[in-house]
Amino acid sequence: MTTSSKRWVRAGLVATAAIAGVVAAAPAAGAAGADYMEICQSAKVSCQNGAKVSGPGSYDRCGTTTAAASYTQVCVEYDGDVVYVKDGSADGYSSFGKVSSTSGTAYRFCRNPHGAGTWAKCDFDWSEAADKQVYGGVKLSYTNFNDQYLFSFTNG
Repeated sequence: MTTSSKRWVRAGLVATAAIAGVVAAAPAAGAAGADYMEICQSAKVSCQNGAKVSGPGSYDRCGTTTAAASYTQVCVEYDGDVVYVKDGSADGYSSFGKVSSTSGTAYRFCRNPHGAGTWAKCDFDWSEAADKQVYGGVKLSYTNFNDQYLFSFTNG
């Protein structure tokens, strides 16, 4: 093999390794990046960026926050472990739904990063028997958010 050929092979291997590193570093679909919110760094918290949907599918209950939490609407499908979040205000902040639980993962955040008037859907896996509380809110910054209690449920 000539010196020129060896360079082309080496360059090809370096490019392949670089592409593989980028693919390996990409987060899973719906997964929240490290810049989502500081609380998401905890092992007891699950954070997702919701998939954009036209509206809630099947759901058991919905609630809407007041102006203090930007009129965020959150709907929950109890048995499907699904959370829907509507961003109710063109304030530049992402809306989210939060489900807290008395067992397993303490908090599950479903963020709607798609803008005012849109809906997002997150699929979680929670204990059916645990008591859960639902909140709606807005992400103000990496370390700060505002949320309001909406309702509770147990589906076990």
